[in-house]
Amino acid sequence: MNFAKMLKQAQAMQEAAQRIQAELASREFEGQSGGGAVRAIARGDFTLVSLSIDPDFFGQADRELLEDLIVTAVREAMEKAKNETHQALSKLAGGNIPPGLLGG
Repeated sequence: MNFAKMLKQAQAMQEAAQRIQAELASREFEGQSGGGAVRAIARGDFTLVSLSIDPDFFGQADRELLEDLIVTAVREAMEKAKNETHQALSKLAGGNIPPGLLGG
């Protein structure tokens, strides 16, 4: 295989990866905690879009518990987005995504 052909394939792969990342950036992933009392929505670009707390839960939870549930829900949403991104890019790269490429 000549160098020009390898360079062209690498460029095509990079463009495909950028398309996948752009597509995933618009998708939303939900994380929940407290049996669904706390819900977080994150996009595939790892931005938090929304956070909702069931109003009935406020009377039952103390502040520390509520903060823990929020962190758990956000973490779950972000992990789903990260996993989906890794899976999509891994398919493109034939299963060879370098460790740390997606921030962890």
